[in-house]
Amino acid sequence: MTLIIRTEDNKDYRQVEEVAREAFWNLYFPGCHEHYVVHKMRSHPDFIKELATVIELDGNIIGAMFYTHAKIKDKEQEVSVIAFGPVFIHPNYHRQGYGRKMIEASIKKAREMGYRAILTLGYPYHYETYGFKGGKHYNISMPDGLYYKGLLVLPLYKDALKGIKGKIYFSEALEVTEEEVEAYDKTFYHKEKGFQESQIEFENTVSLLDE
Repeated sequence: MTLIIRTEDNKDYRQVEEVAREAFWNLYFPGCHEHYVVHKMRSHPDFIKELATVIELDGNIIGAMFYTHAKIKDKEQEVSVIAFGPVFIHPNYHRQGYGRKMIEASIKKAREMGYRAILTLGYPYHYETYGFKGGKHYNISMPDGLYYKGLLVLPLYKDALKGIKGKIYFSEALEVTEEEVEAYDKTFYHKEKGFQESQIEFENTVSLLDE
C-alpha cells in the first residue's frame, strides 16, 4: 500500500471533485455544492494553491482539502489569516486515519509558510484534537458579532493572535448559487438527492452560540 500526501495538480481536478461529491452528497442538505465550490475557488484570488492538498492511496485520490485567505477585522485593524474548507475523505475510507494524516500535513506546511492562524467552520470535536479552540477564546466572532461553537481557530505560532480581536470574514470564493451548482452538477453522473439526520446535527452545531 502506497500513501502519498501532496499538493494538488491540474490533472487531479476532476477526480478531486468526484471524491468531494461522493463525500458530501446528502450530508448537510439534499445533494451538495462542495464539488462546485472546489471547482470555482481555484480561479479566485483568495485561493492558496500551495496548500491545496490531496491524499493518494495506491495511485487513487481518496481525499483533499483547500485553503483560502480570510481576514479578521475590527474598527482599528485588519489582520490576514487563512481558512480551510472544504476538507473531505471518500466515504469508503472514513475512520481509517487518512483525514488526520492529511490535515496534520497541511497544518505543518501552513506553519512552515509563515501564516498566522487557521480558521474553519465545523464540529468542535473534529478539530479540537489539532489544537483548534472556539473563536470566543480569541475574541473572534462571525460577521454578525456573535460567537458560535462551530467557529474554530488555530494560531500557528506563539502569540500569533495576541492583541487581535474582531470579526472573521471568509473569502467570497466559498460562495456559490444554487443555479451555478445545479448547472455544474449536470456534468457528473446522476445521484438522487435525499435527507439524513446528520443534516439536522450540523445545522444545530453551527448555529449554537458559545456561551
